[in-house]
Order: sequence, then C-alpha cells, then structure tokens
Amino acid sequence: QVQLQESGPGLVQPSQTLSLTCTTSGDSITSYYYYWTWIRQPPGKGLEWMGAIVYNGNTYYSPSLKSRTSISRDTSKNQVTLQLSSVTPEDTAQYYCVRIYYSGLAYSHRPDVWGQGIQVTVSS
Repeated sequence: QVQLQESGPGLVQPSQTLSLTCTTSGDSITSYYYYWTWIRQPPGKGLEWMGAIVYNGNTYYSPSLKSRTSISRDTSKNQVTLQLSSVTPEDTAQYYCVRIYYSGLAYSHRPDVWGQGIQVTVSS
C-alpha cells in the first residue's frame, strides 16, 4: 500500500522558483525496480512528463524543461523534490508525483502509483 503525497505552494509568482515535494509512505524511494517521476497537466491540455529520479539518484529530464528543472531526493525523509525555475503563467498546471515500475527490460516502464496531484497557479 504505497502512497504518494504532493505538497507545496498553490500559487507562485512569475519568475520565481516552484518547489514541490512528494512524500512516499509504505516503501523506500531507493527501491531497485521503481523510480519516481513528475508529470503535469495544464488546463485543457494533455499530460507532460517532466523528469525522473531513479533508485541510485540519477536524474533524467524532458528536453523542453531540462534547463529549468531539478529533481532531488532526501532518502532519510523518503521525499522527492521538484524545482522549476523562472516560472511563467504557462507553467500553471496540475502536478503529479508518479511511481513507475521498471523491470530492466525494454519497454517495461509502467505507471504504478499516482499521487492525488496538486494544483499550481502562476500569477502575480
């Protein structure tokens, strides 16, 4: 019964840095067969994968967001943090923390557990 919970500010001013935290319960964030991702969905648009952090701490980012995105972790607190810098109103979206199962085989990535999501609005 793994659970993911996003937390952070619901309102961020333009040009500032958004910081969201995903707290995991029921499992370690260093589990070998799982990794943690951040996905967002702007109003009226589809899901957008932002980046991921795997069991050994390596990170991967969407090319379109790499320059502004940083994902880190605190293993003692079982938390994964997303930081998105220089935000604009276009960054307004529902942000999700999602655990992915990966067996190590090609094309084996599968969404496993979703957080409930957190609405973030970028506005002055």
